[in-house]
Amino acid sequence: MPHAPTPPAEERIEDVDVSSEMQGSFLEYAYSVIYSRALPDARDGLKPVQRRIIYQMAEMGLRPDRGHVKSARVVGEVMGKLHPHGDAPIYDALVRLALSFSQRVPLVDGHGNFGSLDDGPAAARYTEARLAPAALSMTHGLDEDVVDFVPNYDNQFVQPEVLPAAYPNLLVNGASGIAVGMATNMAPHNLVEVVGAAIHLLQNPEADLDALMAFVPGPDLPSGGVIAGLDGIRDAYATGRGSFKTRARTSIESLGPRKTGIVVTELPYLVGPERVIEKIKDAVQSKKLQGISDVSDLTDRKNGTRLVIGIKTGFDPQAVLEQLYRLTPLEDSFSINNVALVGGRPRTLGLREALQVYIDHRLQVVTRRSRYRLARRRERLHLVEGLLIAILDIDEVIQVIRSSDDGEQARTRLIEVFDLSREQAEYILELRLRRLTKFSRIDLEAERDQLQQEIAQLEELLGSDDLLRGQVATELEVVADELGTPRRTLLTNAAPSAARTSKSAAVLEIADAPCRVVLSATGLILRVDVPPDGSDESLTVPTRRTKHDAVAGAVASTTRGELLAITRSGRAVRFSPVDLPSVPATSVQLSAGVRIDQYLGLPASEAVVAIVPLVAAPAIALGTRMGVVKRVSATEIGGKPELELIALKPGDVVVGAAPAPDDAHLVFVTSDAQLLRFEASSVRPQGRQAGGMTGMRLGTGAAVIHFGVVDPQQTDVCVVTIAGNGQAIAGTDAGSAKVSALEEFPTKGRATAGVRAHRFLRGEDQVTLAWVGPAPAHGVATDGGVRTLPEVGARRDASGSPLSAVVAAVGSAVGTALR
Repeated sequence: MPHAPTPPAEERIEDVDVSSEMQGSFLEYAYSVIYSRALPDARDGLKPVQRRIIYQMAEMGLRPDRGHVKSARVVGEVMGKLHPHGDAPIYDALVRLALSFSQRVPLVDGHGNFGSLDDGPAAARYTEARLAPAALSMTHGLDEDVVDFVPNYDNQFVQPEVLPAAYPNLLVNGASGIAVGMATNMAPHNLVEVVGAAIHLLQNPEADLDALMAFVPGPDLPSGGVIAGLDGIRDAYATGRGSFKTRARTSIESLGPRKTGIVVTELPYLVGPERVIEKIKDAVQSKKLQGISDVSDLTDRKNGTRLVIGIKTGFDPQAVLEQLYRLTPLEDSFSINNVALVGGRPRTLGLREALQVYIDHRLQVVTRRSRYRLARRRERLHLVEGLLIAILDIDEVIQVIRSSDDGEQARTRLIEVFDLSREQAEYILELRLRRLTKFSRIDLEAERDQLQQEIAQLEELLGSDDLLRGQVATELEVVADELGTPRRTLLTNAAPSAARTSKSAAVLEIADAPCRVVLSATGLILRVDVPPDGSDESLTVPTRRTKHDAVAGAVASTTRGELLAITRSGRAVRFSPVDLPSVPATSVQLSAGVRIDQYLGLPASEAVVAIVPLVAAPAIALGTRMGVVKRVSATEIGGKPELELIALKPGDVVVGAAPAPDDAHLVFVTSDAQLLRFEASSVRPQGRQAGGMTGMRLGTGAAVIHFGVVDPQQTDVCVVTIAGNGQAIAGTDAGSAKVSALEEFPTKGRATAGVRAHRFLRGEDQVTLAWVGPAPAHGVATDGGVRTLPEVGARRDASGSPLSAVVAAVGSAVGTALR
């Protein structure tokens, strides 16, 4: 029999305003994008998907000391348990966390083809991943209740709201993302520098931006390169918004007989070689760029980036390089927009604000961890104390247990007889008999004492804000030591080429004006711009001593002139001061310079001992640690960018160099306190391949520690000697210093032993530092700090006066060197 038809359900129709519905839906979408996808949290510097990847990989046990697993497996675990989106964005985020050219400190260790700046990665099924060492610092302490956990998208699992983050990841690795109505673009920084600023702010909560920028002078990009112009960086650190120009690191080299080229070894941030080559080809074909003969990409994983740009005969390589900066991505712009989530809301952060948010987070993490550890140790101490009571009366404990009908009665009677807590009684009932030995009692008493000590320390830590801040600072220092790397990006005040007009040639846009190139005793170099007429009337120096104010050498040149930097290995490196940081003649501050080894791209083992002008005369004199002296005519140098000036014996190094005309005097000072002064005319100029001649006869075990050239007509030359104990750890023995007039020392013949220059005090056995130059002499510490030296006037063979602090280097005063 057929069923009767079902009556239709009652219809319910609601009228909805389309504009209100669209507005509400759009706001929900915008909220989701801003808070759940695009913007990082200012505390750990991670977006939600990045945080979930790191946390899930830690839960999977993918530590750096274990094997890699398929990236597809990681993506599946993250997508299935934590991230309510597709696999493509998860894998994209995983890849970015592993890219060394994108992250300053990568958090994922990738194995396989993770792509490059010009090519994408292989599919997730072909690559493998595990956590990098830095990721362990991000997740350390998650099992100690240091952060809150929140449910995942379906309430089946939990995930950390934020990671503990043992270092300021937001500043170290930067961030980029586009939300709805806002975006973020943060530059990476050097971990050691950021940690130094964070510690300074911890210890000095009222520190201003200038104090913090002394630690963080600017971004440190993973690809290295050069940042040209620092004004935009300061704006970004002050307001959270700014921009700066990045340049490729280049050098002009000889590519063969009569062929010169530009070699690019570092590119601007996120610029790939193929993009540069494509732009060069387009500019050459459109006739905008001239002088380029060919471009070769020799980049590989072993040697890194290497683009070789051939220059046509008859073109100035420096002028072509200026055109390349202006017309290709060899100079690029980076816009800073420091937007991050703070307290669940987007905020634009300056340097100080970003550091403060991280410090507050880290203080909370250490506080919660200390409370957790305190609670666990109190619980354990409670059980240990109960167990000690049981061991002291073990026979009675056993009798109570044996006479009880069941476990509940035994627990109750133990609590009543021995005045124990329920937890102590339960722990005693579960005790194994083999622990009832006298050795176990000794171990328990030692554990009790240790727990009491740790509890006291934790209570003291939680009760003192200073101790808490000190603990955070100590942990930051440990992370910096473990994960820190040297700065890669060179910071300069050079004007960006892209800001110049394109109507005139690049070589004409920077005037070849007179300047002075100054090298400090601490290795900083800068350019002092002087008036066009070359007069010194406007040259001024600080009225009081400042950091790095000891000058090792000053050379008159022009902005586009050429100079030679002479290294300890006897190598001469040709360079131009055009890109050096410059200061006006009206305000000379040596602390504004850059390290000369970074500017020249020298290895860490090769230090510069002097800078000299590249002129036809006079000859350049070099002195070595083994007492060898050599004069080389500037005509021997030719047009090579780098060359050897002396053939050194094994173990020998150059300790000093300077121009030396025939009427000059050469001065050696040795570690056994001998000084030799003789005429430069006694050393005939030699070719570059020669090994020099004996300059000074050395005593047994002695070595030359200073070599210099002085003008015999100059009357204010002084000799500074600092003596100490040769067995002392470097930087711990201040020693004694003596400053004498050079007139005290007679002129001797070449290849003699000289005269005594310093009488040792008790405990001293060698001269650790010496310097000869115009008075007054300035001493500085390793960090450039001011150090006071005795006045001129001591006898040449007198003892020194004890120093209050270690002197790392000595040089002439800024005013004396510039005139």
